[in-house]
Amino acid sequence: MVTVNRSLYKLCLFLLSFFNIIMAEENTNQKEAFFAAGCFWGVESTFQQLEGVKSASVGYTGGKVKNPSYELVCTGITDHAEAVQVVYDASVISYEQLLDIFFDLHDPTTIDRQGPDVGSQYRSAIFYKNEEEKTLVEIKINQVNESGKFRSRVVTEVAPLSDFYDAEDYHQDYYKKRGIVGCAI
Repeated sequence: MVTVNRSLYKLCLFLLSFFNIIMAEENTNQKEAFFAAGCFWGVESTFQQLEGVKSASVGYTGGKVKNPSYELVCTGITDHAEAVQVVYDASVISYEQLLDIFFDLHDPTTIDRQGPDVGSQYRSAIFYKNEEEKTLVEIKINQVNESGKFRSRVVTEVAPLSDFYDAEDYHQDYYKKRGIVGCAI
């Protein structure tokens, strides 16, 4: 009986170790990216539709107030941007591809505005987590500027990620809840 239990115990340890290795490999491909491109509802919806994106959620970052509310952010006094946290599988979609989508989904040449939305909370911004991301963003901005796609130069803010605060529940999946496919801007 003791031998059987010991063998079963060793088998369980082996299986747990094996599954931990598999889970660790899956998690190494999981990354996060943080983008602000105007009203966060359309940005969230766009990223949610991409293959390789595990989730996209809306929130606030780049400001100076802890746990800001939507109402406070809308005043412009917190310096937060309406932003989207994108969790993605880097083995399916790359950070560079996310940057391409980001620069395609809004006008990165307008300061503190996207379409009818005006204010610093609607600014174009990318919040990087490390120097590699910062470098990729700077390269992409140079490419976009050199491409002639826009009449004006890109004014997208490039800043290190500070705290990201989830927006209120009623903002999460806003378009999905209403059956809206994408943003009209």
